[in-house]
Amino acid sequence: RTGLEILNVFTPDAKINEIGGKYAGLDRFEARKVILKDLEDEIDNAIISEEEISDNASPELSKIRRSITNTKEQIRQKLASIVASSQYSKYLQEAIVTMRQDRFVVPVKAENRSNVPGIVHDSSASGATLFIEPMAVVEMNNKLREYKVKEQEEIERILTVLSAMAGQSYHEILTNEQMIAEIDFIMAKGKLSVKMKAQEPFINSDLVMNLKNARHPLIDPKNVVPSNINIGKEFDTLVITGPNTGGKTVTLKTIGLFAIMAQSGLHLPTDYGTSICIFDNIFADIGDEQSIEQSLSTFSSHMTHI
Repeated sequence: RTGLEILNVFTPDAKINEIGGKYAGLDRFEARKVILKDLEDEIDNAIISEEEISDNASPELSKIRRSITNTKEQIRQKLASIVASSQYSKYLQEAIVTMRQDRFVVPVKAENRSNVPGIVHDSSASGATLFIEPMAVVEMNNKLREYKVKEQEEIERILTVLSAMAGQSYHEILTNEQMIAEIDFIMAKGKLSVKMKAQEPFINSDLVMNLKNARHPLIDPKNVVPSNINIGKEFDTLVITGPNTGGKTVTLKTIGLFAIMAQSGLHLPTDYGTSICIFDNIFADIGDEQSIEQSLSTFSSHMTHI
């Protein structure tokens, strides 16, 4: 099949059992998949994102969060009345309510520290402003802190329960993960084939390689020079000669790369009619300083290694 056909197999509406007959081998996924609807629903109901747990995760969590919201509102109202009062407003740096160390505070001029009873949680860089938690809201801030601790404990309990449920389905999840990875790999091969304008090579058992207009996939398609390579039919030894930066190594690397690609189930960026055989061994001279991008020639001493 062409890469485009493979790519079109896995559309959002496609069902594996409907396409298995046309694409031999894909029907095996239908038998392997395991639907874990209950677990999926529980996770979707509880987890909004990696950072957020839904209020619907449990009745207790919803109750705690309502208490947090109500307590915050009570604190804001109390501090708003303090900020607006004629008794304290003259001692404030600004008529605002802010937070320090996860507690609601008001900004007080340092010289007026004794006029606003409360707990100092922070100061400005210049030291001219102190962020004070008025005594009137200390108990409410304490209650808010208790609710947040309870919230975290309930979240940990919920995640523990979900983790236990997932653990009970470990083997099914692992099977699905492996199947999805395999399908994803098939899609990736299809997309790569389309991008390279590649063809499915004919695999022969006659030890013949016939590459028609082979294009090295790592070279810019606008600049690549196709090669026609034929070996194994009338002759089984091929000598490649030419000047430096003449393309000898690129040709050799194209042959080796195409052999590996074909044996990995990839299509080849060649013209239709390309044929290739299966090799028991493929050798490479590791450490080659030749660079296709920089047009640097292979140093001749590497032939010693070959």
